[in-house]
Amino acid sequence: MKKKYDYIVSACLAGLATRFDGTSCEDKEVSDLVKQGKAMPVCPEILGGLIVPRSSAQISCGDGRDVLYGKAKVVNQNKEDVTDFFLKGAYRCLEIARLFGIKRAILKDKSPSCGCGRIYTKREVTIRGDGVTTSLLRSNRIKVFPV
Repeated sequence: MKKKYDYIVSACLAGLATRFDGTSCEDKEVSDLVKQGKAMPVCPEILGGLIVPRSSAQISCGDGRDVLYGKAKVVNQNKEDVTDFFLKGAYRCLEIARLFGIKRAILKDKSPSCGCGRIYTKREVTIRGDGVTTSLLRSNRIKVFPV
């Protein structure tokens, strides 16, 4: 029998050192949900095959939805195209949510993967839009909350 989780959450919010620079950005409420067994931590970028630490990345010319439709790419600070890693990680997060029947997510604001409502651009400016994983989850009727 599968364990019932209420949420998938960004692993960095749960206190895991999964951010590009090898740090976390723990949110006490999110880490408490994980400790209580109500949330499953995921890191789309690691699930997609990237390592920690890694070069920071941003979506060029659009947001996560544009990446899903092939209209934008995710590029790291070394000007390498890392779009495939972000797509693979987003689809793995969706697979996990479906496997466990999870319909809600709490994800890290401004991230090119998890950003919800706003994301960073190449110039460290925020724009309106969602990250790749958030866009995919939302298009599959999973409600996403930013932290």
